[in-house]
Amino acid sequence: MERELALEIVRVTELAALSAARWMGRGDKIQADGAATTAMRAMFDSVSVRGTVVIGEGEMDEAPMLYIGEQVGNGQGPEVDVAVDPLEGTELVAKGLNNALAVIAIASKGNLLHAPDMYMEKLAVGPALAGKLSLTDPLETTLQRAADILDKPLSNLTIMILDRDRHRKQIETLRRVGVRIKFLSDGDVAGAMAPALSESGIDMYVGSGGAPEGVLAAAALQCLGGELQGKLLPSNQEEYDRCIAMGLTDPHKVLTMEDMIGRDDVIFAATGITPGEFLNGVRYLPDSRAETHSIVMRAKTKTIRFIQSIHYLPNKNILNDIG
Repeated sequence: MERELALEIVRVTELAALSAARWMGRGDKIQADGAATTAMRAMFDSVSVRGTVVIGEGEMDEAPMLYIGEQVGNGQGPEVDVAVDPLEGTELVAKGLNNALAVIAIASKGNLLHAPDMYMEKLAVGPALAGKLSLTDPLETTLQRAADILDKPLSNLTIMILDRDRHRKQIETLRRVGVRIKFLSDGDVAGAMAPALSESGIDMYVGSGGAPEGVLAAAALQCLGGELQGKLLPSNQEEYDRCIAMGLTDPHKVLTMEDMIGRDDVIFAATGITPGEFLNGVRYLPDSRAETHSIVMRAKTKTIRFIQSIHYLPNKNILNDIG
């Protein structure tokens, strides 16, 4: 993939973030998500790719745009798989809470997993632990091994997990072992990325979250030198059959990074909507301007760029058209 794509796709996440941010704290996650999706889809028309959405807003009959299978881009440039989450953390924006993002990952055609919309058990780590732990081990074993590798006592490990009832047993284990816990209210992608960002202070991310978000996080971790292992958690026969229909012959297998994002290059971009662990949110400035803070990364080069942009809002025609 051309390296110029990295800067092209960050323009797409910027516009989605600017659109969603107008709904921050207004209690309407549907409108916020719709605004981000509309802006992201419109901005994609300027990107020089022949893209196919493999992770998006749902099936064609469920989503009016950015649906699975939709063609995006201006029809020029390389053929790519596209994974999007125009608003990762709809509740976060609606309630004015931290860590909401607009997210995109692209890879060469045929590389991104067509992850079904269901839960995925996840284990995400940074470079120091990449390739050294297993999702199949008991959580206690994983924690002790991580502490040994990092040469620190268990009490100094910091584990991030979504604050959900379904994680009750894992949380009981974490407390019994004596590690520090950092709870996440929402924002599965940001949470899984955290262990690979040294400034976060997070050693590991565990628990279950959305499978599509797992693929997006895997793309980011590939660029950051970390690792995500995942296992789909179909809750009924219908979800199991859906896995089979999407080409996953063994829905219960542990998915590696290669299973989720392939062996080729991948580009990941995210723009903060609300302030978060590693990205600032949209900040409104005088004179009809707004500031965005983004990250864009490429796996092939391991280049990580943080981009701070000032936008003059009257010139954002797509935003003005959305209203």
